[in-house]
Amino acid sequence: MQNVSEAAAYTLQFINQTQKSIFLTGKAGTGKTTLLREIIATTHKNTVVVAPTGIAALNAGGVTIHSMFQLPFSAFLPTYEESSQFTETVKFENKESLRRHFKMNNVKRNVIRNMELLIIDEVSMLRADLLDAIDFMMQTVRRNTKAFGGVQVLFIGDLLQLPPVIRDEEWRTLRNYYKGKFFFHSHVIQHNPPLYIELSKIYRQSDDTFISVLNNLRNNQITKEDVQVLNQYVKPDFDLKMNPGFITLTTHNAKADTINEQAINDLSGNEFAYQPFVVGDFPEKIFPVEENLKLKVGAQVMFVKNDLSFDKRYFNGKMGVIKSLSPEEIFVHFPEENKTIEVEKYEWKNIRYKVNELTKEIEEEVLGTFAHYPIKLAWAITVHKSQGLTFEKAALDVSQVFLPGQAYVALSRLTSLNGLILLSPIQMNGLSNDQDVMDYALNKATEDDLKNSLHFETKNFIHNYLINSFNWTDLAQEWRNHRFSYNENAAASEKSKHSAWAHKRLEIIDGLADPSQKFVQQLNKIFNKETVDLLFVKERVEAAYDYFFKPMDKLVTDLLSKMAEIQKFKKVKEFYEELAFLDDLQTKAVLRLMKAKLLVEIVVSRETISKESLTSPAIKNYKTEKISRTKEEFKMTNTDMFQVDEPVTRYSYKKADKMEEKVEKKAEKKTTVEETHELWMVKNSIEDIARMRKLTVQTIESHLIKLIQAKKVEITDVLPYDKILALREAFEFYAEESLSPLKEKYGDEFTWDELKMFKASIN
Repeated sequence: MQNVSEAAAYTLQFINQTQKSIFLTGKAGTGKTTLLREIIATTHKNTVVVAPTGIAALNAGGVTIHSMFQLPFSAFLPTYEESSQFTETVKFENKESLRRHFKMNNVKRNVIRNMELLIIDEVSMLRADLLDAIDFMMQTVRRNTKAFGGVQVLFIGDLLQLPPVIRDEEWRTLRNYYKGKFFFHSHVIQHNPPLYIELSKIYRQSDDTFISVLNNLRNNQITKEDVQVLNQYVKPDFDLKMNPGFITLTTHNAKADTINEQAINDLSGNEFAYQPFVVGDFPEKIFPVEENLKLKVGAQVMFVKNDLSFDKRYFNGKMGVIKSLSPEEIFVHFPEENKTIEVEKYEWKNIRYKVNELTKEIEEEVLGTFAHYPIKLAWAITVHKSQGLTFEKAALDVSQVFLPGQAYVALSRLTSLNGLILLSPIQMNGLSNDQDVMDYALNKATEDDLKNSLHFETKNFIHNYLINSFNWTDLAQEWRNHRFSYNENAAASEKSKHSAWAHKRLEIIDGLADPSQKFVQQLNKIFNKETVDLLFVKERVEAAYDYFFKPMDKLVTDLLSKMAEIQKFKKVKEFYEELAFLDDLQTKAVLRLMKAKLLVEIVVSRETISKESLTSPAIKNYKTEKISRTKEEFKMTNTDMFQVDEPVTRYSYKKADKMEEKVEKKAEKKTTVEETHELWMVKNSIEDIARMRKLTVQTIESHLIKLIQAKKVEITDVLPYDKILALREAFEFYAEESLSPLKEKYGDEFTWDELKMFKASIN
């Protein structure tokens, strides 16, 4: 099996240069989450990330499956026939009821139609029936009967971790349709199996003995010798109070909560409570940490996120001890490193996806934010909640293992055997993993499989990309539908006056249909050969581009001009929306044409196909420049265009100008502090930035503290000079780590943020 760098490289290539769906898996600690971030950052495809639960979606930076695809929480039967097997506690939907009852809004419908890559994280929790429901909704919305409506899907997860949950009363009916409960038991996967890629290089552990035990445990090959190795670490009377730094992994929430509550109650000293800053739409059910964080000095805590700063002071699962507390400060000490850090609030975003009307790219829209300290009490945690965490020391209470794979999940959190304590002996029973999962693992691809498949699928991808770029059958049909929607006898109708215009544009698109189909046939002949002459393909595509681009581009101009023209009339909203729909399709066709030409150039030059390479300034700015030119031309001949009482545009030119600014500003994804810095540099106030970013004023002030410390913002730009002078005097000879004594001394003369800003400016 390939090591992680090879597997990761293959995965990125399959995502960016094929249409093949992938199941990406790997043992704990092999870097699945890291690779997910790399894929999102580098793919040129319109991507949506979903997960089965709200917390999983939040951690993956996406949305829940149910919200994205407008699905009910009931079970799904993959049939059109009504089922009579309903009870008071169990309800089933089928294809007919989904089609009938679950209406999708235009924003989600537009996202699904523009989607090119769907990433499903934590796929171990995904039920077979839910995946078939996703497939049905995507085929329906996209009007495409291929699996998932023709969208490439990347499934990510470890099937030996959290399994799907199906109630017994549900399974009694579902078993008539499914052989099992996992995602690979779904009908769509049975008929369209994804390529199985496994990341095998382990980063979390380096001890060969420990890795061997974990592999055997994972593969249902645990031996007596393995059990003996583990049971050397049994210490039933291990005193956690006398051994700080250990976290107890247990199987039940109630037990973990009891241990944590008892431990903090045993500490003397004052208890401090911290609340989150919640702005906008951020439902309580997806809060990523406890809303009410209760701490005392001496409390054992762990971080639940990685440090996003350059310093990387902590990681997800890193343990520490509370050193000091105040209403606005938390200091955590790491005993083994003899280092103390101040904990800063972390921002989680609740997002939804939408399509940018200018670029046709899928973008994230922030609905709400949740800012809180990324720590939690850490004397105990459940095995379930420990997934994705890394511990150096852990005491395992897994004598009551109740799910296949839980012993593996618990043990694999540790970096080595040296940090392991077993509170009871490991038993041979209860350790086996689901046999269906073990059988499915036999499908994983060898390196030869990956190499051969990549060559074949890349050829198919380029072929299909080019065909779809020059096939305008559906587009022509929409123009035809539009042309015949005019009622030429309705003389009073404003729309009827533009019938001749529509007729001429239909003639243009119809005139392109025959030569485009001939070119598609030519492409088919070229790609049907075993060896494809890419230089010849490049030559033919460039010639076709030169022939087709001008008339296709002119149709976009004509649509924008017509939309601007009719704005000054009343009662034309419906007509305008029809033109806007055509404009959307026509623009996508032109952008696809531009990308097709660029794709061939990339392939011939043997560059990597990626987000960076498969774009250009001409592509990025096509629509904004087109709108700008059309607006100027229209102004010259229609000076009264902006004297409209009630604009009816889906995007008026005023709105288009704002979009243009947004597109120009958009670059690589920035950190939250960088986003604030960018807005600050164009003279937005703290309050304005908070409103624009759906964050609190306190959060923006915390960003400015970091920017002052990084010498990117001057404190004189934030605070008045007299305040700075007073702070300078207050800080003279002050050397404490915490600002709490200073705050107590000066009271309301300085706010916490003013103190922190000045401290940042002198560090």
